[in-house]
Amino acid sequence: MLTVLAPAKINLTLEVLAKRPDGFHEIRSVIQALNLCDSLNLQLSENIGLKSSVPDWVPGESLVSKAVGLLQEATGCRRGVTIEVRNRIPLVSGLGGDSSDAAAVLRGLNKLWGLGLSLEELLRLAGQLGSDVAFFLYGGTALAEGRGERVTPLPPLPPMWVVVMMPLVPKLQRKTERLYASVKVSQYTEGQITDRLVALLTGRSLKERGIEGERLISNVFNVFDSVAGESFPGLEGYWQQFLKAGVEEVHLAGSGPALFTLVKDKAQAEKIYGNLQKEGLESYLTETLGAIEEIE
Repeated sequence: MLTVLAPAKINLTLEVLAKRPDGFHEIRSVIQALNLCDSLNLQLSENIGLKSSVPDWVPGESLVSKAVGLLQEATGCRRGVTIEVRNRIPLVSGLGGDSSDAAAVLRGLNKLWGLGLSLEELLRLAGQLGSDVAFFLYGGTALAEGRGERVTPLPPLPPMWVVVMMPLVPKLQRKTERLYASVKVSQYTEGQITDRLVALLTGRSLKERGIEGERLISNVFNVFDSVAGESFPGLEGYWQQFLKAGVEEVHLAGSGPALFTLVKDKAQAEKIYGNLQKEGLESYLTETLGAIEEIE
């Protein structure tokens, strides 16, 4: 049996530059992996079997199933596998759980089935599954461009704590599509916010340049922050509850509805998390995670 971890992610920046002729949106985003992970147990078998620790998980609607099928189609491999997904990342939250699980399947089956695919070949397959899947072949900190499928690894973010809160709001059909449609042309940017954070990360070491956590936190931006309240009924109330827990800044995680805040001090992060727990709010205390290591 092979066990593969699938980390969550947050977008430290997410800018929409333009709407493309193919109907998608051109974006620039700095994405950060989190130490909040699903785990996938993969075991060789005669057939394909998929199951999850979440009762309402539907294999046919998951990118896990699509990743298995795509690998079989691309390689002609007809070996079987049983995949058990132990979900810890909230589903349909903006934290990228399904995309991360799909990337874990690509990496795991490449080893388990002995396919010998290169990273470049896996990246091409990832682009066919979804915009975020390519990032999860790298993990760590990375720049995403195009629809999100063009990924450039960046120097790691200084270790930071992250508090995530999952609001109990109605699930939206075609959530991401609706949020993109809500962004007005006047809210499009030229990528300068992302460029600023990339410059911060790719210069001399942050310690040498005297860059503290506050400066990194001040550069966090998500274009959906300003439109999410219109799409998710009740989200604003949760946003305010998060702020009252002792937080200065709250941002949407990807296309939401999960919310997060970055904290440089562990004790402060634990206090914020404790305040949310006292209010009975679904929340997670985690930290930033480095690049994904090779599968043993």
